[in-house]
Amino acid sequence: MTTQSPTVVGMPLASDVLLLIGTTKGLFFVDRAGVRGPVETGASVPSVAYDPRRGRVFAGVSSFFWGTGVKYSDDLGQTWVAPETPNLQFPADTDAKMTAAWQITPAGNDQPDTVYVGVEPAALFRSDDGGQTFDLVRGLWDHPHRPTWQPGGGGLCLHTIVLDPRDAKRLLVAISTGGVYISDDGGENWRPSNSGVRAQFLPEDQRYPEYGQCVHKVARDATKLDTLYLQNHWGLYRSDDNGGAWTDIANGVPTDFGFPIVAHPHRTGTAYIIPLGSEMERWTAEAKCRVYRTGDAGASWEALTCGVPQQAAHVTVLRDAFCADTRQQAGLYFGTRGGEVFASHDEGQSWEVLAERLPPILCIRAASLT
Repeated sequence: MTTQSPTVVGMPLASDVLLLIGTTKGLFFVDRAGVRGPVETGASVPSVAYDPRRGRVFAGVSSFFWGTGVKYSDDLGQTWVAPETPNLQFPADTDAKMTAAWQITPAGNDQPDTVYVGVEPAALFRSDDGGQTFDLVRGLWDHPHRPTWQPGGGGLCLHTIVLDPRDAKRLLVAISTGGVYISDDGGENWRPSNSGVRAQFLPEDQRYPEYGQCVHKVARDATKLDTLYLQNHWGLYRSDDNGGAWTDIANGVPTDFGFPIVAHPHRTGTAYIIPLGSEMERWTAEAKCRVYRTGDAGASWEALTCGVPQQAAHVTVLRDAFCADTRQQAGLYFGTRGGEVFASHDEGQSWEVLAERLPPILCIRAASLT
């Protein structure tokens, strides 16, 4: 990989932060030295993850020639381990074909070899050998609701996996368009968890179904672990009972349509969103690029605009193209479909362009290396 310093135009990263950026044309790395990459030139990389348990970088790669699989690197992207054949494959009896790996989530320290992957068509896979091989989680695939799930605009994908640090058997997933499902037994059994979440695209008298919502992203609060935040296709919600019920918190934002939602890694009640105009205008609301922050669990929101364009800003940020690092004063990063990366080193108060002229950005993750 070569350093492409002309693409770095803003402030340097902290020395202990490495950004992993998945694009439609490969995987890029950004550190203090600049931009490295791409890896997997020409392939789509909709998911990346850093596993602090062993310092391993994962990438979900979809290639027209080689199919979809998960690769990993133990030297921060210098060399890669890849299976000879794609390690994400549906069993023959499912009659399903893998399209993309949308989410990679390493488990906690009590499961040092476990890694989860959410894919399209919507399904959950699990590895118990550190990400070398993966098996379909049959409990979700065989759920009676699954045949009725319908694809959203981005396909029928399982794009969010939220673990509970208190209980390794408790899993939450989000599916477009299936909604939120929760398992309390490690994936054997699943129940829908969408009470109070609106399905705007249904007739008015059917807008709060048991399942079938187009959830875009879910994040867990930093310290109040029963508190969850949810960005829906239309709607912004909070749950205070670990997903049992959801309450609307969209007061003070220009629209409640958007894709990402990011919880602050340390501060209770603090989360960030980037509202978009609508399902037809999938760019920043009112053509102003604004990050909105709540510090009181959604009771109020403030627009963070310093350093991001406020005129003719037709900017699109996808559900996994916004993240925080884990430093005490958290750094925030988002990437756009136009190939720009914006960064804030003061928890969103001000922003600078960190990199530009990348391919369309699908996902961005911050690896904290200390």
